[in-house]
Amino acid sequence: MKNKVVIITGASSGIGEACALEFSKKGANLVLVARSEEKLKSVCDKINSNQSQAFYMVTDVSIEDDCKKMIEFTIDKFGTIDILINNAGISMRALFTDVNLDVFEKLMKINFYGAIYCTKYALPYILKNKGSVIGISSIAGHKGLPGRTAYSASKFALQGFLEALRIENLKKDLHILIVCPGFTASNIRKKALNAIGGIQSESPRKEQKMMTAEEVAKNVFSAFKKRKNSIVLTKNGRLTVFLNKFFPKWVDSLVFKHMSREPGSPF
Repeated sequence: MKNKVVIITGASSGIGEACALEFSKKGANLVLVARSEEKLKSVCDKINSNQSQAFYMVTDVSIEDDCKKMIEFTIDKFGTIDILINNAGISMRALFTDVNLDVFEKLMKINFYGAIYCTKYALPYILKNKGSVIGISSIAGHKGLPGRTAYSASKFALQGFLEALRIENLKKDLHILIVCPGFTASNIRKKALNAIGGIQSESPRKEQKMMTAEEVAKNVFSAFKKRKNSIVLTKNGRLTVFLNKFFPKWVDSLVFKHMSREPGSPF
């Protein structure tokens, strides 16, 4: 990883921060992207104190011009790009019949179009290096989750885009990795949007019992090194994806039952 240049979106906390620390340990140079300058600076300071090199740029990935400028910033600092980790994302929890459509649009702009914009402007450099585009998706990109229609839609879209991009560039040695964690301990549920776009504030799940962001990051790095096409994390996640191939109606009922047990479930 020495002198490899890695861009990570949503790098100020959770899986993004954990990936930044994991890749920096291996010697990579990093550009960290998120909307919180204070948090980005804190992560950069951790990395730079370990003799790795990291810069940050405050960026809203839902804005195309922000993404373009972020890629230009990376080229100005390092002259190349080897790996793009599209990690930035938000969630929501509300019934589709109740949710404001601007909530849907916001999730699609960040979770899906954010990856589109960043990949579009980074791809020419990544192709030159036969590098990697990594998308942090979800089990919700394999199985729709009730109460999270916008989130599931954005993850299905992300996976379809990355799969098509992989096949388009099959002869160019472009590596595409789709990462589907199960429930992971992070702030994503606390910051999830409700039906009218407000912040949920409290997680409806027991965060301490989930896979940690650090575990996810180690799996991401291992899959990247092996140039895998995709990984599904957690036993429950792998079981859900496997069973859904053969017994989708049964899994529908299992998912409904499981998600309906969340405190304050909307259904």
